[in-house]
Amino acid sequence: MRILGIDPGLATLGWGVIEAEGSRVRLIQYGTLDTYPRDTFPTRLGSLYTGVKGLLDTFKPEEIAFEELFFSKNITTGIQVAGARGVALAACQSYTDRLFEYTPMQIKQALTGYGNAEKKQMQQMVRMRLGLNEIPRPDDAADAVACAITHAQAGRMREQFRIK
Repeated sequence: MRILGIDPGLATLGWGVIEAEGSRVRLIQYGTLDTYPRDTFPTRLGSLYTGVKGLLDTFKPEEIAFEELFFSKNITTGIQVAGARGVALAACQSYTDRLFEYTPMQIKQALTGYGNAEKKQMQQMVRMRLGLNEIPRPDDAADAVACAITHAQAGRMREQFRIK
């Protein structure tokens, strides 16, 4: 099964594509979709929408896993990131209804066995799980790959993480 993982963000949206077969996972590709602060908010959202559609057309995932938003300090930033998540979700919904979502704690738990793991631990587990020489960079891309791996590991339990 081909899985697209997405770490939503307005300035940087991380993405990672893996191929999962049983307990084996293989990295296909990862990267980021970047927008620029000089552009208007609607322009940035349009850019992300177009970019996500391009990922769907290129990689043709069977299922898509999002990292759930988490923000605690700046409400303005949170609203903008939620807008970015919304356009990514809309692009994906027009492609498939096989959309899932995992909290940062669930992803940490799935990869390290500890829900409060440090970011470096997570990145090392992504590297090791995929047999890579280096940690995927930037962090947003590594987080998206971690989300895709978490979804692959969910197996028959994945339906409880479906976005409703």
